[in-house]
Amino acid sequence: MMHSREATLAALAAIALWGSLAWLSLKLAAWPPFFLLGCALAIGALPALPRISNWRVPVRTVALGVYGLFGFHFFLFIALRNAPAVEANLINYLWPLLIVFLAPVLLVGYRLRAQHVVGAMMGFAGAALLVGHDLRGSRFAIGYVFALVSALIWSSYSLWTKRVPPFATAAIGLFCVAASLLAFAFHWAWGPQFIPPASDLGYLLAMGLGPMGAAFFLWDYALKHGDPRRIGALAYLAPVLSTALLIATGHGAFSVRIGVAAALVVSGVALAARAKPGRQETGSHLPN
Repeated sequence: MMHSREATLAALAAIALWGSLAWLSLKLAAWPPFFLLGCALAIGALPALPRISNWRVPVRTVALGVYGLFGFHFFLFIALRNAPAVEANLINYLWPLLIVFLAPVLLVGYRLRAQHVVGAMMGFAGAALLVGHDLRGSRFAIGYVFALVSALIWSSYSLWTKRVPPFATAAIGLFCVAASLLAFAFHWAWGPQFIPPASDLGYLLAMGLGPMGAAFFLWDYALKHGDPRRIGALAYLAPVLSTALLIATGHGAFSVRIGVAAALVVSGVALAARAKPGRQETGSHLPN
């Protein structure tokens, strides 16, 4: 299997965009979550409109796309309403680790090497140190379960895109549209009336075109042309970048804990990225 430089760069670009999601979410904290999700995903589909002819994909593939894009955010939003945000976020960041460990289970022709395991565990330790404190009481258990479900959805979606019939990356636009309609349906059913302030529209465009738009297309390309275990290891950079942006914009302060966490994450990524594929993987199929 080839591990193209382009796939790695695409994954890093997606992760960089996702690093801005927390900051943008703070800027739009007054928006009802499902209304925000629907608007952002609708905007996220815009870059794919020039290639709308590539949206002709099987219903099963569309269902997988909605499962990933909508399901991930749906359960994350519920988790953040039923558990402390930092702890729920920590559990949700299990998804990069799950990509590494689920690859041999959900895909044919993949096996874990020691570097993958050690690198992933180092990355998770850094992410845990960065965003987590001791988990508190069982009264938050339902929120933690939803956060774990969210992580399972995104990791399994990321891997299963390699199992469905090959589809053009532009078809992600259709996934965004379908997931957006579902989000609006949930908002209209249960959400409050809301009139978006004009001053927030710039942040909404940035979110829709960035972490909830272009990042999906880049992530899809990376997973189709790269090793999902390496891509999963790289994803540990997301909480580091997110925290760095929050600190730079006055939403937090640097500490020794953050520095040590960043060192663990970067070291874990470097170790996992150095792992070479085994013979079993050379014949693996990748959709184009």
